[in-house]
Amino acid sequence: MGMSKYYQELRRKVGSELIFMPSVAGIIRNESGEILFQNKGNGEKWSLPAGAIEPGEAPAEAVVREVWEETGLHVVPGKLLGVFGGKEFRYQYPNGHKVEYVVFVFDCKVRGGDLNPTDSETAELRYISPENRPELALPYPESIFTETGSGKTEFQWDKEWVKLANQRS
Repeated sequence: MGMSKYYQELRRKVGSELIFMPSVAGIIRNESGEILFQNKGNGEKWSLPAGAIEPGEAPAEAVVREVWEETGLHVVPGKLLGVFGGKEFRYQYPNGHKVEYVVFVFDCKVRGGDLNPTDSETAELRYISPENRPELALPYPESIFTETGSGKTEFQWDKEWVKLANQRS
């Protein structure tokens, strides 16, 4: 689909300046445990099937829509694997647009469809073993790619944040 009318209008107002972008990504595995990765073919690094949450859309609803647009697969999110954001999740697109993502990463199960993107954002889709995954555009932690993860929802944490909050009080 590309950029929605909402984000087009926002960009018209702020130009390429940094914006917060709530977004989603899906971990989709085949029978061999390989994970589906996306190459946009425009010089960006590889990514998980992912995209922005639109106004009025729940994160789980957004991952279903984004995965279908970018892969042609119908998925059902089974588990929230992690929530990530902050400086490490800032990104600049080739056109100069700057974003700071807050990403909800879901483990997704395929329920139908054909591996064939329905939009022009995808040049290549490939299932790759987690240990051989390509360099990604965003620094997701290793734990979300392993099937033997801890079972807890992952997020960034620094114990110094508590001290900083107490100092502000």
